[in-house]
Amino acid sequence: MEYTQLGRTGLKVSRLVLGTMNFGPQTDEADSHAIMDAALDAGINVVDTANVYGWGENKGRTESIIGNWFAKGEGRRDKVVLATKVYGNMGADGPAWPNHDKLSALNIRRAVDASLKRLQTDHIDVYQFHHVDRDTPFEEIWQAIDVLVQQGKILYAGSSNFPGYKIAQANEIAARRGGTIGLVSEQCLYNLAERRAEMEVVPAAQEYGLGVIPWSPLHGGLLGGVLKKEVEGKRRASGRAADALNDPAVRAQVQAYEDLLDKHGVEPGEAALAWLLTRPGVTGPIVGPRTAEQLASAVRASELELSEELLTGLDEIFPGPGPSPEAFAW
Repeated sequence: MEYTQLGRTGLKVSRLVLGTMNFGPQTDEADSHAIMDAALDAGINVVDTANVYGWGENKGRTESIIGNWFAKGEGRRDKVVLATKVYGNMGADGPAWPNHDKLSALNIRRAVDASLKRLQTDHIDVYQFHHVDRDTPFEEIWQAIDVLVQQGKILYAGSSNFPGYKIAQANEIAARRGGTIGLVSEQCLYNLAERRAEMEVVPAAQEYGLGVIPWSPLHGGLLGGVLKKEVEGKRRASGRAADALNDPAVRAQVQAYEDLLDKHGVEPGEAALAWLLTRPGVTGPIVGPRTAEQLASAVRASELELSEELLTGLDEIFPGPGPSPEAFAW
C-alpha cells in the first residue's frame, strides 16, 4: 500500500480510504470487523464513517460497530486515522429538534461527544462537516472547532460536499482568525462518470492544500461492470446506476467502457479506482466493501497501472470538463 500526506498536513494516509456506510445496514458486525482487520493487514490506515450511518432508527450504529472493533485492542485504534462526520439529524426521522443538527457550536459540541462515546475513543483524527450549513457563520464553526482541538477531542477538520467557493470561504475565514489550520480535506462525488468536481472543487482544494477524497468511485455500481453482471445474471443495477442506465446514451457509454476494459483485460471496478489514483489532487478514493472479496478487489486496484492508451480511451468515453476556468468560460 502506498501512502501520501493528507493535503498540506504532516498526516500520512493510505491511498485507499475504508468507507463504512454499509456496516450495519448491509454487513453485520462480525463481517464488518473482519473487513476492518483485512484492511489493516492490507495497509489501509484510514477508516471513514459518519454519525448518521446506520440510518433511520439505527443512526449511530456504524460508529458503534467501529467502537466495538477498537475495543478488541491489539493496537487497532493506534493504527487508524479515524474520520467521522457531523451535520445530520440524529433524532427520529422527520424535522430535527432545534439545535440537534447542522453546524451550530451547540450541535458540534453535542455531536462530537456522542460520536466519541460510540467510537470508544478519546479523539477523532479528522472531523468532517457532512454538508454546508447556510445558517451558521464559519466564525462560529471555527470557534467550536478550536475548542475541540484544544480539548484534544479532534485533530483536524475536513469538509464533505462543499462547493469550491465554500472551501475558499472557510479557509479564508480560518486564516483571518489566526491559529486555525482550516479545512485539510474535502470528500466529494468524483468518478469517471461524474467529473464536475474538476471544474471548481478540485482546483479550490489544490489551491488551499486540501486532500481530495472521492466518494462513490464506482458511481453507485455503474462503473463496476454492471452490464456484464446483468447479462450473467449476477446482479441487477439499483439506485444511481439503475437510474442512469434508463438513459440509452448512458447505457451505450457504459457498454463502450466495459468493452474497452475487456479489450485490455482489466476489471471495470478496479480500473475506475485506479483512474482516480492518477488524478491530480486526489489523496485516495473511499471504498465501501460489503464483503472481503470487494475489499481485495480495491486493494488490487491500488496496485494497478493503467497504460496511456487505456487512459486516453477512458477520457474519450468519459470526457472531463477541461481545465478551469476555461471549461466554463468558453
